[in-house]
Amino acid sequence: MIHLLKLAACLFIVVSCTGQPAQKVTSVSQSRTSEARSIQTGAEQTNLYLPVLTGKRVGLVVNHTSTIGKTHLVDSLLSLGITVKTIFAPEHGFRGEATDGETIANSRDTRTGVMIASLYGKNRKPSPGQMDSLDVLIFDIQDVGTRFYTYISTMNYVMEACADANKPLIILDRPNPNGHYIDGPVLDPKFKSFVGMNPIPVVHGLTVGELAGMINGESWLGPGKKAPLTVVPVKNYTHQTPYILPIRPSPNLPNQQAVLLYPSLCFFEGTVVSVGRGTDKQFQVIGAPDTKYGAYTFTPEDKPGAVNPPQEGKLCYGLDLSQIPISHDSMMLSYLFDFYSRASDKSKFFLPKSSIDRLAGTDQLRLQMVAGVSPQVIRKGWEPALRAYKQMRKKYLLYK
Repeated sequence: MIHLLKLAACLFIVVSCTGQPAQKVTSVSQSRTSEARSIQTGAEQTNLYLPVLTGKRVGLVVNHTSTIGKTHLVDSLLSLGITVKTIFAPEHGFRGEATDGETIANSRDTRTGVMIASLYGKNRKPSPGQMDSLDVLIFDIQDVGTRFYTYISTMNYVMEACADANKPLIILDRPNPNGHYIDGPVLDPKFKSFVGMNPIPVVHGLTVGELAGMINGESWLGPGKKAPLTVVPVKNYTHQTPYILPIRPSPNLPNQQAVLLYPSLCFFEGTVVSVGRGTDKQFQVIGAPDTKYGAYTFTPEDKPGAVNPPQEGKLCYGLDLSQIPISHDSMMLSYLFDFYSRASDKSKFFLPKSSIDRLAGTDQLRLQMVAGVSPQVIRKGWEPALRAYKQMRKKYLLYK
């Protein structure tokens, strides 16, 4: 363990987290001189992490987005003689085909024969037994920069497991397509869940590598608990660098338009309004079986990646947002408020069990909407917590 960390220290330049002298996040030095140069993800910079993996038993927390060019990271590492002991699969599974919320079962990869352990089902954290069989873990999954996208929750649990077992975790960082702004309510710990584990805003403005540094630095794993963490940063990237995802990150985010609309439309998942699951315009259309919502129509149907979608088989009326230009530095709350104002029965607009509260990380958004508070006033209420978060965030930035 000590030998591995010493080797890592030879390969990486240490970046300290301001105000956290006990916390060190290692990262590869990178040039910021030209954003015009092509982006290189952490995974693509194999020369920087392969020496750490040689002769080690490696666990990979990966899915279908974990690629080097067109080749999956698993295949790349195996071809280079790295011992891949276990693949850990998050929500949507190793191949990224499972519906949202669908339980992922343990299995074996038919192509490589490597065991696939589910982190989305009964167990969401690698077990002590699984950790005992490994020397090092790698996390390489494309995120979309929102608190309720569960890949970062999986990362949190993996960090816990590494901290408990004192096993190193290497994060191969990737750009955040929504990393150019920060917005939304900061999570109230009373509403902590798998769609919101840490006190960050809905749109947090961090890559997974930066967020991992924040989780360690702010002691969110628990008092005195830190994962032995190394981050291989993206090369030639800043938070203002536009980035179009080369692979859909999950079944219902099929393109860049959906990825950019996702932070603004996901609140609808806690309402009777469909966001297009079961259509070919997921997170690009919104509607419900009420003509008051708009002239555009669509009918959600059961299909792969959208099993039993909301409003299945019902003609929905609403809006098509698939072609609207998107250039913003905040979430667009206008759609949510407009649909609520048009609802024929407002008492049935929000789904039961306070699902929108878990997404928002607070019950205040729902309660204020019901009370008739304007979006502008609601936003002003977010500002003190957002200012404090932005100040804290500066300590963990690996990119401008």
